[in-house]
Amino acid sequence: MCGLAGFIDLTSRAATYDLEAQAVAMADRMRLRGPDDGGVWSDSAAGVALAQRRLSIVDLSPAGHQPMVSASGRFVIVYNGEVYSHQDIRPELEARGIRFRGYSDTEVILESCAAFGVAATVARLIGMFAFALWDREERTLTLVRDRLGIKPLYWGQFGDLFLFGSELKALRAHNGWAPVIDRAAAASFLRRNCVPSPQSIYQGVHKLQPGRILVLRPHGRPSIETYWDARQVAVEGQRHRLAIGDSEAVDRLETLLADAVGRRMIADVPLGALLSGGIDSSAVVALMQAQSDRPVKTFSIGFEAAGFDEAGHAKAVAAHLGTDHTELYLSPADALAVVPKLPEMFDEPFADSSQIPTFLVSEMARRHVTVALSGDGGDELFAGYNRHVFAAGSWQRLRQVPPTLRRLLAGAISSFSPAGWDQVARLLPSGHRPARPGEMAHKLATVLVSPDDDALYQTLTSHWSEPGRAIVGASGKGEGPDPLASDLPSTVERMQLGDLTGYLPDDILTKVDRASMAVSLEARVPLLDHRVVEFAWSLPAAMKIRRGTSKWILRQVLYRHVPRSLVERPKMGFAVPLAGWLRGPLRDWAEDLLDADALTAGGLVRAAPVRALWDDHLAGRDRHFLLWDVLMLEAWRRHWMA
Repeated sequence: MCGLAGFIDLTSRAATYDLEAQAVAMADRMRLRGPDDGGVWSDSAAGVALAQRRLSIVDLSPAGHQPMVSASGRFVIVYNGEVYSHQDIRPELEARGIRFRGYSDTEVILESCAAFGVAATVARLIGMFAFALWDREERTLTLVRDRLGIKPLYWGQFGDLFLFGSELKALRAHNGWAPVIDRAAAASFLRRNCVPSPQSIYQGVHKLQPGRILVLRPHGRPSIETYWDARQVAVEGQRHRLAIGDSEAVDRLETLLADAVGRRMIADVPLGALLSGGIDSSAVVALMQAQSDRPVKTFSIGFEAAGFDEAGHAKAVAAHLGTDHTELYLSPADALAVVPKLPEMFDEPFADSSQIPTFLVSEMARRHVTVALSGDGGDELFAGYNRHVFAAGSWQRLRQVPPTLRRLLAGAISSFSPAGWDQVARLLPSGHRPARPGEMAHKLATVLVSPDDDALYQTLTSHWSEPGRAIVGASGKGEGPDPLASDLPSTVERMQLGDLTGYLPDDILTKVDRASMAVSLEARVPLLDHRVVEFAWSLPAAMKIRRGTSKWILRQVLYRHVPRSLVERPKMGFAVPLAGWLRGPLRDWAEDLLDADALTAGGLVRAAPVRALWDDHLAGRDRHFLLWDVLMLEAWRRHWMA
């Protein structure tokens, strides 16, 4: 895992400064992504410089050093990620006379691009990757991002200056660019709790979207092509569903997952797994342990607050599988100490509060291993979110209820406070009690008045419904999720695709990448092997949600390794008790950021609507989701733009 950066400067000033020093400064801003090595390459005549920071995982020798020049001398690459099919590609290249200097995946990608071209190469790649390839002969730059968006890549063109890098902090290090906040992106952030692709928080800077290839030719504008389209995969998979029985489908999924997991267990450094005790991470760990001749190292964290602790579940799964398990129970002080680090860690605004435990479990794991597998992606592929189950069941019935009656019911639910619903939920047996029932009840009230599937999805996945009223200089509602794909047959599948192309790369994978890279830990996500993704989309809907049970087929794979009793429980998520913290140990920090005069002086966030929310929250009405968005935005602004 690494950080890459570079630029092309065709301005007259390019000859007046040291291109390599500038590129090194960009890469060094991401030193935690690659603490083991760094390198730079430049061509002053072309005005181009490439730099990289390396976290050595495979081939720890100098033969894996980057930037790397091809055997022909024509191509130069900087690369971030891990490709697990490089050993399959290598013999094909050797048969063409290529003599490799080392055994890194970087060299295989580079020589494959030289031999077969970029498009033919990426079709062969299994894994997570973002890379920049410079063609010295044609003076052409090519940027590539993996199919699912596991690894990040930003770019921007400002006249004759073209910048790119793994993180925005690298672009900021270039002296020829002055960043300006994109206020429309800030509004989109409040709506989505992350900045959605292809936007970034800065004007003129974009995220290269998953499955895309960007080509920049001399004195031109970049052209972007799609080499793998999640929507096309989904539509084709659903049009040609597999006609197989349950047993065969479970067998095929287990075989695919075992191969995906096995490929991701190859490393020249210590390796383990992040284990929450839920379906996804337990399945990954079970398949790891089945292929290992020694106990797999697993890691989990726990919180003392009731309703937020999964460590006991993880410990039970680990004990059954026989892993070498490490757990750490965290006090509020441990978690709160992370909060000031978040703006630097996430160098554009990011407000998924599970960023805190994700960083903490990564930090703990890094004390023991350099690579950790995680279970991210299972919810998107196998319909695991509560909204998927709701759409498959209750929503289909509710949409038959007359709108007037639904509005009356929504009003009745809203009249009872979230705290009151929490009290009611305590009457239910613990095994049937949902997490944070008050929040869920009030979310249901907003769902009841949704006129169609798109409005439903917008409601379920949005934070601020009208963020334009909170951002100075922004108008409208901010960018919401894209309209659901009308060519998919059901609400659930349309939601899944929306999650796969939006929520997953922009929120979940961004969180995992930044939190793990902040401690120089490589996180691998086997459930997002594109072969697994393609197989999942070809499955009948009943193999994902069956009789109200989500992720049915993935559960069947897991049950072959772990008893149902250890993993059957309501979905919790990876949450922290923010609502209470904001009224308690985080109150002074929040008061400072939300001070009306400070907000006004900052010029980004309007004070009045935010102060009203803060007063509501302090009075006992839970507003922490909306407040956390503003707090993360304002903390980011103070850190980066003050």
